[in-house]
Amino acid sequence: MSQIICIANQKGGVGKTTTAVNLAAALAVSEKRTLLIDCDPQANATTGVGIDKSALKKTLYHGLIGEASVYDMIVDSPIEMLKVIPSRVELIGFEIEMMETEGREKALQRLIAEVEQTFEFIIIDCPPSLSLLTVNAMTAAQSLLIPLQCEFYALEGLGQLLQTIKRIKQSLNPTLSIAGILLTMFDKRTNLSHQVAEDAEKYFHQLVYQTKIPRNVKLGEAPSFGKPVILYDASSVGSISYINLAQEILGTS
Repeated sequence: MSQIICIANQKGGVGKTTTAVNLAAALAVSEKRTLLIDCDPQANATTGVGIDKSALKKTLYHGLIGEASVYDMIVDSPIEMLKVIPSRVELIGFEIEMMETEGREKALQRLIAEVEQTFEFIIIDCPPSLSLLTVNAMTAAQSLLIPLQCEFYALEGLGQLLQTIKRIKQSLNPTLSIAGILLTMFDKRTNLSHQVAEDAEKYFHQLVYQTKIPRNVKLGEAPSFGKPVILYDASSVGSISYINLAQEILGTS
């Protein structure tokens, strides 16, 4: 049975897409059949694995509104074991078009049900908002990975996210759990990064991953080349960190 992990935090700029792309790539190079779903209309995960959006015939949008099957939209990535359900800006229309549709929160769950057994891991990248797309991702997922940037007010926005998780558990997905909290943009030279790490461990205990994702130039550069960092610079600290995260997740799966 596949593990379906949603990468979510309503704050922007915390490393959601970076984590989705690079964790998916790291799991795939660990020889796990992995599917990356780009659930963000900005479609940065799509371009981050080198997919040309203009050449796509079908995207996640067409699947969610019932115009295409899941098999129509899965595309290859540069990594053999990594497949992608890509997105484009038209995904914005999903929320408006489905506003009156019954069961709209479960559109993604219904869409991927057919391929769940094909993959060992399904990684869902969410938009930086608590929107209908994010609700769909949380309803389809078994667990949430929450990236937490090591900055002032890092923990402040988590309260709203945790309330949303609670509501999703009550009404749509009672088995949803938190897979873990991932500290991103960690700078071991600053007291602030260590303080955020301490606070996170104090409040969330064992839920905080041992792996921390550092500030790393190569991680920032890789998307502009349409590559996960493991293909852009496999020896960089960013690449090694995501490999370590994948191994940590595999060790607890």
